[in-house]
Amino acid sequence: MRVIHGLVVVVVLLSSQWLLGQSEQKQLTNQDVKDLVSVGLSSDVIVDKIQAAAATNFDTSVSALKDLKTANVPDAVIRAMINPHPPSEGSEESPAPPGDPNDPNSAHDPGIYMYAKGQSGFQMTMLEPTVYSEGKSGGVFKSAMTYGIAKIKWKAVVRGAHANLQSNDVNMVFYFYFEESNAGLSHASFGGTTTPNEFTLLKFESKKDSRETVVMKANAFGASSGTDEKANAAFTFTKLRPGVYKVVPSASLSPGEYCFLSASMGVGGFGAGAAGANRLFDFAVVP
Repeated sequence: MRVIHGLVVVVVLLSSQWLLGQSEQKQLTNQDVKDLVSVGLSSDVIVDKIQAAAATNFDTSVSALKDLKTANVPDAVIRAMINPHPPSEGSEESPAPPGDPNDPNSAHDPGIYMYAKGQSGFQMTMLEPTVYSEGKSGGVFKSAMTYGIAKIKWKAVVRGAHANLQSNDVNMVFYFYFEESNAGLSHASFGGTTTPNEFTLLKFESKKDSRETVVMKANAFGASSGTDEKANAAFTFTKLRPGVYKVVPSASLSPGEYCFLSASMGVGGFGAGAAGANRLFDFAVVP
């Protein structure tokens, strides 16, 4: 009998604890809120109670909202009933953690990045836009003698014999991070480009204190953006996710000065991409 009596006590205690837990988990309802308002509690206190509640069961239909308003429930409290557990302030707009800046899969600011092997391993470095000047070069006399049939070439001239960004990794690759999947790297600042297919990888002709490459050709029949074939460095690209591409040169890059030039930038001030005119992204491969 004592054993049975002990079991009964245990069951009663467990049942009491379960009932107590159930009461603690009681859902807040519209009536609870109206009761809190009726005793004169402030809106802030009631909102805190709602947001701290483990469970709620509010009716926020149109008719229920009318009833709450009739019961003099403040708007701030009604808003809390509609959305009892809002996200922390700013959490929806906070960007994803950038993670390892040298990991191509981490979040990066829009731009073109070189991914090359350095002394401390592989590193990602953004190619900064470089301004160039334009000038006629070659073909002027020939064009005049042929009544404008022969083409005149315009060259992009970058001051300085070498790019600031240099690497000795001839097998470097690049990552393009576009600001949006349907916009340019940075809207008009980058000419409205959307894929690496709109860029050309060029090798500069190096001078004593400058670097040059052809960006436009023109004759009596019109002008067109274009580059010397011998300066082009072929590449392939793979879309990793919307707005992110991996660009791989088709062959190891020989030492020299290079740049990425977009089609909309290549016509400079003469073309439709005037907002992105006279800008390119330069780098160097050093021995």
